[in-house]
Amino acid sequence: MSEVVNRALADALLRIRRDSGVTLAFGGAVGGARSVVLDQFAGSTVGALNGLSVDVGHGLGGKVVSASRPMVVDDYLATPRITHRYNTIIAREGLRAMAAAPVIVDRRPVAVLYGAFHAPHPIGGRMLDVLASEARAAEQSIVAARARLELGAADPDALRDRATEAYARLRALAAELDDPEMVAELVAIGSGLTFAAADVDIPALTGREQDVLSLAALGYSNARIADSLGVTAQTVKGYMKDAMRKLGASTRLEAVICARRAGLLP
Repeated sequence: MSEVVNRALADALLRIRRDSGVTLAFGGAVGGARSVVLDQFAGSTVGALNGLSVDVGHGLGGKVVSASRPMVVDDYLATPRITHRYNTIIAREGLRAMAAAPVIVDRRPVAVLYGAFHAPHPIGGRMLDVLASEARAAEQSIVAARARLELGAADPDALRDRATEAYARLRALAAELDDPEMVAELVAIGSGLTFAAADVDIPALTGREQDVLSLAALGYSNARIADSLGVTAQTVKGYMKDAMRKLGASTRLEAVICARRAGLLP
């Protein structure tokens, strides 16, 4: 179930970043200890928030969980509406104006979505509308995925992982062949496993950048990707850095999601 929640959050955060104009969208699932673990990001971050556990009732996200409703602060560091346990970390990230909304399933908050700016100013209605809409979309996605699992349907995440694995193997096989016609046929078969969203610009990734992303999508470490492709881990880091730049992504996970939306991965 945690994978279902994380995937719904990752997709929602990309849309919040794109549609609301915030400089950083982030969030995390509510854990068993009733805390929000921040581990999903879309936008510019120095990494100070990554892995932070926000206790219920504290900070903006913790208060959103306890109140089960969205909240806005025009200046996180100065507002009297929340506790300031996390001010040092927020200041390190350079964040000021911020809004957060709970993702509620079965009348219980299961995650929190945030949108933030690197300056204090009033947050307008459009940004709140986007945040609330994406929270509802995440709720529906989680409920639908859970229903499919409960009905015994194939796990869509597992199916996508199998498609990604097949895609990576096809690309690896194509790289080993000298027959141009056979290579073209394998590439065409691999392309049949992907599809692009209608509103996405498709960046021009090199073949090696796609190879690295396809293996990263399977959870491979840089060392394992390097071993699979017969290159060094430093070379893999270079390919990943270039792919992330072209995709406008700040993390490996965001790069994989962007590549999938662009039809570059299954």
